[in-house]
Amino acid sequence: MESFLAALLNGLEIGLLLFVIAVGLNIIFGVLGVINFAHGGLYMLGAYLTYTLVSRGGLPFWPALLLAPLAVAILAIVLERLVLRHVYGRHVTDSLLLTFALLLIIDDAVRMIWGSGIQVVTPPPGLRGATSALGFSYPVYSFFVMGVAIAVMAALWLFFTRTRAGRVIRAAAIDRDMAQTIGINVPLVITGVFALGAWMAALAGVVAAPMRAINPGMGDRIIIDSFIVVVIGGLGSFPGTLAGALVLGMIYAFGGRFLPELNLVLPYIGMALVLLLRPQGLMGRRTG
Repeated sequence: MESFLAALLNGLEIGLLLFVIAVGLNIIFGVLGVINFAHGGLYMLGAYLTYTLVSRGGLPFWPALLLAPLAVAILAIVLERLVLRHVYGRHVTDSLLLTFALLLIIDDAVRMIWGSGIQVVTPPPGLRGATSALGFSYPVYSFFVMGVAIAVMAALWLFFTRTRAGRVIRAAAIDRDMAQTIGINVPLVITGVFALGAWMAALAGVVAAPMRAINPGMGDRIIIDSFIVVVIGGLGSFPGTLAGALVLGMIYAFGGRFLPELNLVLPYIGMALVLLLRPQGLMGRRTG
């Protein structure tokens, strides 16, 4: 029973962290129509900036939690204005190839600046060690990760349903031309959405830094997981992103504990089953 509960908590932790990353990817596609492979690189930059600020700069973890996502969001604004806006309205493969090139550039830049070795960030005081949960020990920092993800989820829901800015973004996602006609500054909305998605990717990178080894390949892996989440949950669906992230988190947690020899292929099997049985995803809308 303890093994089952530990796997369940691990699945929640992995799934909620994946949600924070994948929902940014989904929002960007919903508004910009861009498949953003560079999202994984922005996640990685959040982790590396945290390492720089905390381990090299001597800052506490909490200022890094604010500064690193902000710096990545500013970089995203530059990338959107100088590079990405040239592929809007073109075939989706153009944006896919362009953002994949950006991911490779970010990977090489990280290797040039920080090297190819593995870096480590220590959890902040107060979030170290383990605590008793349901009769067994579980890392305190893992509960913090889940708490941050739940807070982000609630904040996004309130933003998109209760604020004017959220309604403007939803209008631009539904019909960009109509939004432009009624006076919405669509280019500014697009830039803001891309920055928001980048901020969320970097925030996930900051939160993941003390619990995962930081290395130049971490962005490549996470973008694959994020696409699996989006495929399982449904493209453009906020609840679907949460469902897909939790499904993938449980696959990794229970697969790693009970079927370790199949754990690497289980996510792809799950994605293939969804594509065969429900191509639009668990909560996506059927088109055509």
